[in-house]
Amino acid sequence: MARPVALLALLLALAPMGACQARGPQRAAELPVVQAEAVRRLPHDAGAYTEGLFIDRGELFESTGQTGRSSIRKVDLASGKVLMKRDLPASLFGEGIAPWRDEILGLTWRDGIGLRLNRDSFALKGRFGYAGEGWGMTVEPASGDIVMSDGTATLRIINPEDFSVRRTISVTARGLPVANLNELEWVEGEILANVWLTDRIARIDPASGHVLGWIDLGRLHRAAGAMGEDQVANGIAWDAAGRHLYITGKEWPVMFEIKLPKSIARR
Repeated sequence: MARPVALLALLLALAPMGACQARGPQRAAELPVVQAEAVRRLPHDAGAYTEGLFIDRGELFESTGQTGRSSIRKVDLASGKVLMKRDLPASLFGEGIAPWRDEILGLTWRDGIGLRLNRDSFALKGRFGYAGEGWGMTVEPASGDIVMSDGTATLRIINPEDFSVRRTISVTARGLPVANLNELEWVEGEILANVWLTDRIARIDPASGHVLGWIDLGRLHRAAGAMGEDQVANGIAWDAAGRHLYITGKEWPVMFEIKLPKSIARR
């Protein structure tokens, strides 16, 4: 659960300026919000408590959470059918995943245990450790470094060889820290991050950590029909070759392909 102070700061960062605040230059500092526009709907396993999502070499991979239910899967994008699956030990709560060479790297929530799986067979190749919680991961395409979230407003840049921290990025919106950064995806030079407990995706500048704007998934969340307390938006996958962007949520029965916001496409 988020600390009350961190949650308050998050709400302030997400909120538009109130009517009582000054107009003019201050209002010009408001961050743009783009409503996500669905291109198509695709089936998604309504039992999947989605934690991680990515497309690599045209194939869709997903990780799911909850103790006793966690898994890593290869999924057919068009049908939602699970093609291959490895269940995690019942004691582990699975979190984000990312591709690296011929491996899939996977996080767990509070155990400090990371898994290295063979990409093609899901055979366990090894483990790694890290401090704090594990939430989401993505890959910086040019360097191959891992970007990791841990539920705070700080992203870690990780050496995938030994999982050591190269540096960190402090994420802020209008000068306020944005905590609860969850699932991550690197898209056209930006880091997209689901913000837990909200329907927002933050568009983060990797160089400065500043949030450039928000993608609002609220309409698609309602269209998915999964409105339980824990059935939040989570899961972003970018098909760089085909330039397709996909989103889903925890226990959503649907995955959406959405239009790439023009502000990202212009970068």
